[in-house]
Amino acid sequence: MTGVTAVGARSHGPSFRTWAILQLHNVFRMGVTQMNETHAYHVTAKWEAGRNGVVSAKEIHPPIHFSAPPEFKGETGLWTPEHFLVAAVASCFIATFYAIAAASKMEFVSLHLCVEGKLGKVEGRLQFTEITLRPALMTAYNDELERAKRILEKAHESCLIARSLTCPVLMEPLVRPAEELLAR
Repeated sequence: MTGVTAVGARSHGPSFRTWAILQLHNVFRMGVTQMNETHAYHVTAKWEAGRNGVVSAKEIHPPIHFSAPPEFKGETGLWTPEHFLVAAVASCFIATFYAIAAASKMEFVSLHLCVEGKLGKVEGRLQFTEITLRPALMTAYNDELERAKRILEKAHESCLIARSLTCPVLMEPLVRPAEELLAR
């Protein structure tokens, strides 16, 4: 499970925000996506011992040590390929939500996301059978609840990692106004 907080933050800096707004302008305002280029992402994985290794990418630090999951005779306490996949969906959803919220000029106080990926056998082979996103969004204003739900749904539909998977990616959102917290 992953918890991420965004307090109207600019965690990716102004250049990412500007790029995201321009991209979303094409997608949501004009209904047209013009991607004239492709993007490639390179990762290197190196075996260390047993079912353990390290994965790295140029100019990204630190490298990440990983293992097969303990249920598949891996080492406890290390990232696993299964966790990487679920984390990719989680981080993509958070970045996509932020970009759509920024383009929509919707302010929010926090976003926490828990993601569960389930493995199961399909036609005798293990694979992810479903991934469930459980975003908990706190809006800045009480009258933004329905709009916030629509933006969460857009992020769910637009997350490119989730759209690239063959298993269903479900969402169980919870949206609350900040006023509710202050009333306690």
